[in-house]
Parts: sequence; structure tokens; C-alpha cells
Amino acid sequence: MLWEGPTQILVDAAYIAESFLRAPDATWKLLNETTRQRYIQCFKGLRVIRPAYNNWLLFRAMTEAFLLSIGEEADRFALTVAVNKLNEWYLSDGWYSDGPEFALDYYNSYVIHPMYVEILEVCKAKKFQTPVSTVLAICRMQRFNVFIERLISPEGTYPAFGRSVIYRMGAFQTLALASWKYGLPEELSNGQVRSALSTVMRNMFSIEGNFDDKNFLRLGFAGHQPELANYYTNNGSLYMTALVFMPLALPVTHPFWSDQAAEWTSQKAWSGKPFPIDGHHSLRNEK
Repeated sequence: MLWEGPTQILVDAAYIAESFLRAPDATWKLLNETTRQRYIQCFKGLRVIRPAYNNWLLFRAMTEAFLLSIGEEADRFALTVAVNKLNEWYLSDGWYSDGPEFALDYYNSYVIHPMYVEILEVCKAKKFQTPVSTVLAICRMQRFNVFIERLISPEGTYPAFGRSVIYRMGAFQTLALASWKYGLPEELSNGQVRSALSTVMRNMFSIEGNFDDKNFLRLGFAGHQPELANYYTNNGSLYMTALVFMPLALPVTHPFWSDQAAEWTSQKAWSGKPFPIDGHHSLRNEK
């Protein structure tokens, strides 16, 4: 970690804090007290960074939520702004706007849904008032999951649109998170999600050029396509794709692994088989 320099370090810190929240026994609790104090001071030192007025509010809020979770003094104003603005930016039907203007990309999966849900969970545990409940935020994410699963084609590909497509399978972080922690929406079975994601992975990573001669990922979507890199991305950014591996935390007996493989929605739709009807969900009201 570079704790001084460009504002991108706030993003790096947020993902470290998120890992501490997701797997404390394997991360935070294994650190000695000196190292813990260093992280705490570094997270607090990032308060001088002014986050962009979009999903970056969640990066700032994530570090503050982590500090709150371990009993440290948190910047409650930064938390309040983030949880309130994200709710105001909810458009409907499982989609948040990334700031005042909507951007059609995968940032609802890369950042917005997962971090918003996890920040709200900390707030609830610490009795910090929020504009929406964790239940409602999870319902919104599950609606998004229904949509994102339908983007997987019958062949096991998905459209490369929007910013940061070099994050590859990170586009399905919300499906992976739900599979691991919350359960899938009732419209989706474990067998179909496992089959769909596995097929996309095989299609993506069997293409020549994804890895260099030392087996590190290279810039690209499916292969080596460095022209797809945004100004804020580097080789470390590529490992956002690993977020799809969260179901690996489940035991082999879990239905995600033990259920029989099944066709996903677009496979059924394009082979003339019955598949669930879809429709608009508002999910604006408190539950």
C-alpha cells in the first residue's frame, strides 16, 4: 500500500477494509496489535482525501464503517452523507445511479450494491441510523442479481459495456456475494448460477493472452487488450475478478456446489423452454 499520493489510495484502502469485514478471522484478527494500529491510523489519515461525488462516497464510508465496527472513532458525517446519497441515487428496479447521472456499466456490481449493503450492516449493528434497512438494500441487490444473470448469453458470454470492463468477472460480484452470504433470489437456483458463472469463466480465461509469462493477469477483458484500461487502472486492478470466487468459502455440501447443474435463464429462453416472466420492481419503500 502507498499511503501517500494520488487519491486512488482511498479505493485500495476501502477494499482492504471490506476484506476485514468479510473475513475478520482470516484477516484482521490474525494481525498483531502494532499492525492493527498502523491500519487504523492510515485509514484515519485518508480523511484528507476528498472523494468524487459518485460511488467514491462508499470508499470513504467503507473505511469509516470498519473503524466503527472495531470500536474506533468514526467520521459519522462521512457515513451519513454516503448512506443518504446512495439512497437518493436509487433509480428503481435494482439500479443505483453512480452519482447525479446514470452510467450504464457494471459499477452496481463492482462497488455500489456490495459496499452499500455491508456498510448498512455495520451501521445496524452499531445502532447508527440509516435511511434504509439492510433488508431493503439486500432486496434491491437481489433484484439486480436477477437482471445480471439474464445478461449471460446461452453460450456463456456477457456484454462488454461501460467503464472498467477489465475487472472481468467482478461484474458478477453481487451474484457471488449473494451465493455466499445471503442466498440467491427465488427466481434463481444454485445450479443455474454455478453453471452460468463457470461457463463464463471457461470462455473468458481459455482465450490466449489473459496471463503473462509469469502467470499474472494482463490488461484486457478476454485476452490482452491494454487499450481497454482506464486512466485509473493498473495490473492490481485486474484482480477485482477474484471477487466472483466468494462461493469458495462455502462447504462442499452447500447447495451451490451440491445441486445439479441447470440451464440459466437465457439458455431456457433461447431454446423454447419455460422461463420466469420478468417485470419492474420499485423497492423504494422501507421494509
